[in-house]
Amino acid sequence: MADTYEVAVEKSKKIEADILVNPKKYRVLTGDRPTGRLHIGHYFGSLQNRVRLSKLGVPTCILIADYQVLTDHDAFSEISQNTKQLVIDYLAAGLVPSDDVIIYPHSYVPECNQLMLPFLTLVTNAELSRNPTVKEEIQAAGLKSVNAGMYTYPIHQACDILFCKGNIVPVGKDQLPHLELTRLIARRFNEKFSPNAPVFPEPEALLSKTPSIIGLDGTQKMSKSRGNAIMLSATEDETAKLIKKAKTDAERFITYDPENRPEVANLLMLISLCTGEKPEEIAARIGEGGGGMLKNTLTEALNEKLRPLRAERARLEQSPDYIRQVLLTGASKAREMAITTLNEVRHVMNMEI
Repeated sequence: MADTYEVAVEKSKKIEADILVNPKKYRVLTGDRPTGRLHIGHYFGSLQNRVRLSKLGVPTCILIADYQVLTDHDAFSEISQNTKQLVIDYLAAGLVPSDDVIIYPHSYVPECNQLMLPFLTLVTNAELSRNPTVKEEIQAAGLKSVNAGMYTYPIHQACDILFCKGNIVPVGKDQLPHLELTRLIARRFNEKFSPNAPVFPEPEALLSKTPSIIGLDGTQKMSKSRGNAIMLSATEDETAKLIKKAKTDAERFITYDPENRPEVANLLMLISLCTGEKPEEIAARIGEGGGGMLKNTLTEALNEKLRPLRAERARLEQSPDYIRQVLLTGASKAREMAITTLNEVRHVMNMEI
């Protein structure tokens, strides 16, 4: 796995450099499950990067994975509302819908989901069972009974990436096994059904440069379900109260030491992401100011960083018809791509009538 990761890092660096010269050569597929509003971990970890890529001119498909909520959540009654809240977060962060930037729910793209059947025939049960990302998600969700949708989740993800011929996918290190299965499915499909004229690209990882953001409890990845997150929609006062409760440690003098002082280091990194300063410089400035000054510094920096986003978010909350239109327009454009791809698939599989 280490060798695979190092190779992925090098490929990602080359792609990043080429994007600056040839943005239209690529198509990004990325997205989220509508399980709730986005938090600052999403913002710094992925949302800012999506905005950056779209502004560089890279065609970008942003998927709202509503079907995938059903694999490990019972909150289906909130999917519609959560979907609209995701769109508000996206737009407030700076994503601008256009011919090159589409936002859509995959339940509205049936042609994409039709790829599931041929893709299922290209993967073995053993390959699905040993996917480490699926195992981790099952454990994180605390599932006692695992439905088949959870095991086939990586195949559904392959459909989402390949229907639009996505060739780069922004991921973290822990998501590489999912992407590797997509690459395997693309390769097997091309070899079996169209060896002389490949239908699907083998998508590459665009690895996140932002380290994993730990929640305010200082122990786990930031997550709404763990109660350790700051939502993008939180008010400035709510943000201050949450940061005040954040875990630090008993040592007063502030230093940046991720290995021995992870809680303090995480708060320093968050300040760094807001201001662009190095964590070490921030720590040196706070010094004897202790945890209180550290938390006050983070509160001010985060509220300053998110103030424009939150103002735009409040404005978009008053425009439900516009939010719905963004989704419908995105779904229509996604279906056009999916229909074209499905026709290609039928052709090479000799299923045309």
